[in-house]
Amino acid sequence: MLREEPIKARWQVAARAKDYNQLLKPNLSGMVVFSSVIGYLMAPNVQFAWADMHIWRQIITLFLGGMLVTGGANTINQILEHESDSLMKRTRTRPLPDGRMGRTEAWIFAAFTGIGGALLLAYYFNPLAGGLSFFSLLLYAFAYTPMKKVHPVAVLIGAIPGALPPLIGWVAATGSLSIGGWILFTLQFFWQFPHFWAIAWVAFDDYNRAGIRMLPTREKETRFTGIQCMLYSLVLIPMAMVPHFIGLTGNIGMWVCVLCGMMYFAASVVFYIRNDHKSARRVMFASFIYLPTILLALVIDKM
Repeated sequence: MLREEPIKARWQVAARAKDYNQLLKPNLSGMVVFSSVIGYLMAPNVQFAWADMHIWRQIITLFLGGMLVTGGANTINQILEHESDSLMKRTRTRPLPDGRMGRTEAWIFAAFTGIGGALLLAYYFNPLAGGLSFFSLLLYAFAYTPMKKVHPVAVLIGAIPGALPPLIGWVAATGSLSIGGWILFTLQFFWQFPHFWAIAWVAFDDYNRAGIRMLPTREKETRFTGIQCMLYSLVLIPMAMVPHFIGLTGNIGMWVCVLCGMMYFAASVVFYIRNDHKSARRVMFASFIYLPTILLALVIDKM
């Protein structure tokens, strides 16, 4: 009996840690924070060297602060959407809809992570970086999240905090909102629309059951979503040349970005023509490939 109690306690701690991990959404948060690290490394005053421990301290601190802020935003999102999450297959086992965690505990966790992450960025880098990260949290949690049940304009609102991470990384390095950071913001901003809409098309039944409106039309079957995906992915092709023209990166980085934009656009064209589940998933997977590839291409070419 005495041996069973420590085992049970360890199991409870592990289960609670798993619940907090689900609130943080580390896979999604990691991708978001990765773009902020790229934004930092793209800054003209940052010279990366593998043996430079100062650079690694900066990167680790930026990554930790970003993960905390993003995790706080994700937690608030799950608090506000716990009823909707209980109606969707992919989210009904999250800690809040499943009843494993109360909202008070989740709010405390969100405040600790969100505010703590913003303060860390403000203290270690500069107040502007910390302020931008906290603004991103507020916009995502309290504007984008409730708007998802009201109007498809939620995608536009969500694209703003979704595109801020590389700008935050740039500001962390430079302390200013200069053009290079805004170019990175714009690339990530336009990338998100086909990405969001492809996911919403694939998960339409789940979203519809929960009353979430993400597609640009009320009906799934129309080709209007495909047209919109084509338009926004097409913008990314000429946009890919801008970092080279302002001296952020070289020819290789530019052409990789152009080719990735063409791939993204081609997937959107197929989605428009076929308007089916398979082609929507193809846009979704193209979006997963596009962003990390162009970010890595830009920063490697800059080095």
